[in-house]
Amino acid sequence: MTSSRPYMLRALYEWILDNQATPHILVNAQWPNTEVPRAYVNDGQIVLNLAPSAIRNLFMDNQWVTFDGRFGGQAHALRIPVEAVMAIYARENGQGMVFDLEPAQPEQLADAEAEPVDDNGPDDDGPSGGGRPRLRVVK
Repeated sequence: MTSSRPYMLRALYEWILDNQATPHILVNAQWPNTEVPRAYVNDGQIVLNLAPSAIRNLFMDNQWVTFDGRFGGQAHALRIPVEAVMAIYARENGQGMVFDLEPAQPEQLADAEAEPVDDNGPDDDGPSGGGRPRLRVVK
């Protein structure tokens, strides 16, 4: 059976926009094949604003989230495997969903470049403390 993550991600993105809120995603920047601006990664994670006014060319399918964005005035093309998305939430009220961590598949690991792994990251309960957003799960 295919993962429900990409379907939930797309549905929650639409729901957040329909409620005039700003969608943000929390990404595991150390996941294989994740392409994000490394200068903005903190503790192996990055929070990205997916508001239509902040990005261009958003594409979400069952494998990838891709878009063009600007960081510090410089354009970047971001490419994020769906499995690297740890959460999606509305900036204004924190409503959204935290996803379970999934182990990397062997083919993903074989294709990935060697990157350092931070074993001091958050536990499976999701992000907490340190100025990170507090998320509330939508039921």
